[in-house]
Amino acid sequence: MIDLAAVQSLRAVDEHGSVVAAADALGFTPSAVSQQVKRLEKQAGVALLERVGRGVLLTGAGRRLVDDGARLLADLERVEAELHAYSRTVAGHVRLACFSTAMRGLAAPVTRRLLDTHPDLRITLSEEEPWDAVDLVARGRVEVAVAHAWGDVALVVPEHVVATELGHDPAHAIVRHDHPLAGRGSVTAADLADEDWVATPPGTICRQWLERMHDGTGRRPRIAHQSREFECHLALVSAGLGTALVPRLGRAPLGDDLVALGVTDPAPTRTVVALHRRSLSGSPAVAAVLDELQRGWAAGA
Repeated sequence: MIDLAAVQSLRAVDEHGSVVAAADALGFTPSAVSQQVKRLEKQAGVALLERVGRGVLLTGAGRRLVDDGARLLADLERVEAELHAYSRTVAGHVRLACFSTAMRGLAAPVTRRLLDTHPDLRITLSEEEPWDAVDLVARGRVEVAVAHAWGDVALVVPEHVVATELGHDPAHAIVRHDHPLAGRGSVTAADLADEDWVATPPGTICRQWLERMHDGTGRRPRIAHQSREFECHLALVSAGLGTALVPRLGRAPLGDDLVALGVTDPAPTRTVVALHRRSLSGSPAVAAVLDELQRGWAAGA
């Protein structure tokens, strides 16, 4: 009988390219992963891995086992979730991945309430970029994720992953109180065309949206400073070093030095979704997390 737990280890080796990296991702020792793969090879009677340079690759038989095993693991996960549904007990371990502002503004208070309400539930939080969060859910590395998509840029979600919309999160242009635009209340992208921007690094979703926002102005945003953390953006704006586009979710109070301006034409708004694998739809623990995320969003977390 093929050991499905060992198939998970083989799949991790395939994803991460080495036994050591797979062991680190799974929380096992490299020796344990190696032993599981060797046991699989003995059960199958064929080699499943071949060494290439310093890494390893699946053989043809290994690829077949991982691909077919993934379907078996998904079926087993679904059966396990449905069995848990009979007891109606919210228990077990749920891994929840979130982007940074959702971690602060949504996941932190939601997780506290879940743990207080369900003492047999354990939740592990990790911060991930939206596209990484989708991949982690799809590959079975986390049970639930909170991700976002800006404007009309769709977030690609595989068929076996369910996306539940939580709501829409607008971003505001943050300026100092003495900025010429500070008294306007709202501005257009054209009004902001000459600003020096504090922005996230190239390739991030927020940076992509800042660039798309400038499409109608005929100019590219003039980036003065870069930081991954919106808290740093606020500090730099407060110091008079530029203007920042900061989402409302998870944003710290601005105080007297800063002013949030609504932006139109186009409006920088992101759609926030909760993701889970379809095979986990019957899990009481996953259902509790999704319900509390929805309630938390509706209540402003």
